[in-house]
Amino acid sequence: MSDPKNFLIAEDEAMIAMLIEDFLDMLGHGITEMVSNVTDGLAAVAKGGFDAAILDINLGREKCWPLADALRESGIPYIFATGGGDTIPPEHAAAPTLSKPYTLTSLENALAQL
Repeated sequence: MSDPKNFLIAEDEAMIAMLIEDFLDMLGHGITEMVSNVTDGLAAVAKGGFDAAILDINLGREKCWPLADALRESGIPYIFATGGGDTIPPEHAAAPTLSKPYTLTSLENALAQL
């Protein structure tokens, strides 16, 4: 993923969302939209305008699976972000996983898998 890409970020913790934004900026990528819940994420997928997504598995009290389903159906690649302990459904098992706490290198490695 060497060409600059625009991302949808689904993250419910503002500080983590800003960290991802900073890391993507350092890697030459941009953010099209940031959302903190599945409903807003689904609206963003319907609107489009981004190349890939980074999804926190736990968005508040909801899981990101409906959002991942919508991205998969739209042909948009995505990365799961997790603090650990989450079981990823088989239909999403091929998606790269980014483990918290994030580092610039771990994000770069996850992007390379898209």
